Amino acid sequence: MTYLANPARYDATSDHAMEYRRCGNSGLKLPAISLGLWHNFGGVDVFENYRQILRTAFDHGITHFDLANNYGPPPGSAEENFGIIFKKDFLPYRDELVISSKAGYLMWAGPYGEWGSRKYLISSCDQSLKRMGLDYVDIFYSHRPDPNTPLEETMGALDSLVRQGKALYVGISNYSATESAKALEILKRLGTPCLIHQPKYSMLERWSEKKLLDLLGIEGVGCIPFSPLAQGLLTNKYLKGIPSDSRAAIPNGFLPPSQITPELIQKLEKLNVIALERGQTLAQMALAWLLKDQRVTSVLIGASKVSQLLDSLECLKNKNFSEEELGRIEGILE
Repeated sequence: MTYLANPARYDATSDHAMEYRRCGNSGLKLPAISLGLWHNFGGVDVFENYRQILRTAFDHGITHFDLANNYGPPPGSAEENFGIIFKKDFLPYRDELVISSKAGYLMWAGPYGEWGSRKYLISSCDQSLKRMGLDYVDIFYSHRPDPNTPLEETMGALDSLVRQGKALYVGISNYSATESAKALEILKRLGTPCLIHQPKYSMLERWSEKKLLDLLGIEGVGCIPFSPLAQGLLTNKYLKGIPSDSRAAIPNGFLPPSQITPELIQKLEKLNVIALERGQTLAQMALAWLLKDQRVTSVLIGASKVSQLLDSLECLKNKNFSEEELGRIEGILE
């Protein structure tokens, strides 16, 4: 059946109206909630399930889909699957979408298959475009800093991708505040200013608050946190231990069971009390807590099913925090 997008997806009077925030000093706006395809969209996943997640996201005003060359598993399969769905469902809506990809982590064998060389970044972008069936991506990121490649080379490759018409904007991810300052200066000098930074940021991972957010605010660069729910820790899932179907229960997963300590569970329980008082789930409050900062352009969520996506979108109904609430939350997180 042909997909027709929800005609009310941009209706500002809707109960679930999406907010669009300007990305730093640029002309681009992003939805307050963006959808990341890091997990649940790979070759090991169920096609119709993630197809419905993508459709539902767009129907609710999520215009930004975030990918990377190595997303899967296997690496590359998330982009391949997105490409199939893009051709079937989203081709008529291409100019309404912001599609991003990245390169930096291991993607293919040999000395040119990872990190930040010009050869790797430009080759990887070409491969990503082919997998997704796109002429260009809206945002292309350097996925991580490369300690063995001059930063001028890595940023110069990003600049070249824009000048070649393969990307409209560029960004960086996983760069420290010091590394970011240098990267931003180089890109500005080249004439392709950095649009956005994608750091790991949540209630439980707050390194970016020390210097990075101030830098981005001063320089007019957007911020889009990934892992805003700390790999599921900031949900109700772990309040009573480790469920058998959770990421912490998967061998060699991204969330080691050793991280789920009695002290952490106690913190989560206290945060959950505040969330319930606000009429939210713990996950909804954790997303709203990030969005309270206007330097945060968008929050990047994942979803394994449609209901999970819809639950996250409920955070938009209450993004305001009282000073008393913020003080209690801070006391718990210290």
